[in-house]
Amino acid sequence: MPVLSSRKPIEDVVEEASGETERISPFSRDFILKKFIPWVTKGGLAILDYGLFSGSNFLLGILLARWMAPEQYGAYALAFSIFILVTFLYQALVLEPLSVFSGTAYPNNLRGYLQSNLWLHWGISLVVCLALGGTAVAARVWWHSPVSAMAFAGMTVAAPFILIHALGRRSFYLRLSPGPAAFGSAFYCAFVVGGSFLVYKLGWLSAFSAYLVMGLAALVGGVIMLFQLNAKLEPATAKVHLNATWGKHWEYGKWALATCIVGWIPTYVYIPLVSKFSGLAVAGELRALMNLGGPVLQTYAALSMLFLPLAARVQSTQGRRGASGLTFKLTALFVVGAIAYWAVLIPLRRPLFHMLYAGKYMDASSLLPLFAAETIVWSAALGPAILLRAMESPRSLFFANGAASVVALVFGIPATRFFGLRGVIWSMVLANVLYVLVAFVMLGRKVSTLKTVEPDFNVPLPVEESAF
Repeated sequence: MPVLSSRKPIEDVVEEASGETERISPFSRDFILKKFIPWVTKGGLAILDYGLFSGSNFLLGILLARWMAPEQYGAYALAFSIFILVTFLYQALVLEPLSVFSGTAYPNNLRGYLQSNLWLHWGISLVVCLALGGTAVAARVWWHSPVSAMAFAGMTVAAPFILIHALGRRSFYLRLSPGPAAFGSAFYCAFVVGGSFLVYKLGWLSAFSAYLVMGLAALVGGVIMLFQLNAKLEPATAKVHLNATWGKHWEYGKWALATCIVGWIPTYVYIPLVSKFSGLAVAGELRALMNLGGPVLQTYAALSMLFLPLAARVQSTQGRRGASGLTFKLTALFVVGAIAYWAVLIPLRRPLFHMLYAGKYMDASSLLPLFAAETIVWSAALGPAILLRAMESPRSLFFANGAASVVALVFGIPATRFFGLRGVIWSMVLANVLYVLVAFVMLGRKVSTLKTVEPDFNVPLPVEESAF
């Protein structure tokens, strides 16, 4: 495992001191060994880490839908939809600022900065636990739903540990060391799937126990990662006060926070709505449909992280023409990929539902083509969204998501009440259509401010650029 240190290798120091830094051909054996293979290895470990963690939650969703009664699974889905919002907020206020300020404000005092973030984590976790615990009480007393109350109680216990696991994973990426994070995700995946199977075989499986298993797996994995970090980090050079950390994080994350909230509404607000109007069993049907879209969403999330640096470079060096061309290519890639995925699944939807869910939710299988249309429309927005992020315009994405949220609330609430699950999915389709339109309009305005840059093919790329 590489040491988390910002110091340069001694060979680089000698080369710089002697002024004899050699330009290595990108096709030479030395370049492949020294430059390309390490980056491929790190990239592969990062994808493995993301796939293990996201894949474990996807697999758990399938298994719980198969093992649980529809009402229990609906309660699990309801609590999970709220926890998705919690993770969005945590990422905006902790994880994303951590990735930025670790390299700008605290590159030489990473231990001190992470210690401050650990205190920030527990402060935010306290607020989260109070909110989720209050929701559990409200579900029991006012909503008269003991099943939902137990699901929120389990989430209340598990939330701080799931979040600290995310903090540990992100901390290893600060110095481009995804190996330990991938190990932590592999442990989490094995513990969650194995623990849930054990609880199921013992007859103890419920929404409450499922969240306890997730929390325990995250706790043990998070502790392991924190011990690894503690062993590898250099000593702190100064104490970083919590007030300073919170001030920086809030200044950076307030726009991202608002964007996360309006981004959550068009997709996840429907599970609480359908639970209210149609019952927890129908919420379970909606979650069963959303499970099948999981591979597309998770794959595209990973690809978005991969394409974001490329988009930033293209729009800054190639101007208007490069940004427009890359937007078209990315949009086509995501849309065609989604169409190909659903073209395979839709003809097999009935046997697929029977195999995955043991014959449950068969009525919902008829809505899979409509749900696929919603996913394909959403895929069309990823191209402009990546470019807008690359152009440092989260404000534009806030307006695009805000427009979709208005449709989700104004049209989605009555559609859910009167038309049930079919009304939910039609609302999601319309909300995403508006999201795509606004995103392209906002991108067009931003691109129009870029200069027109004609490519100069006589200027060679640096070694680091031409490698990719």
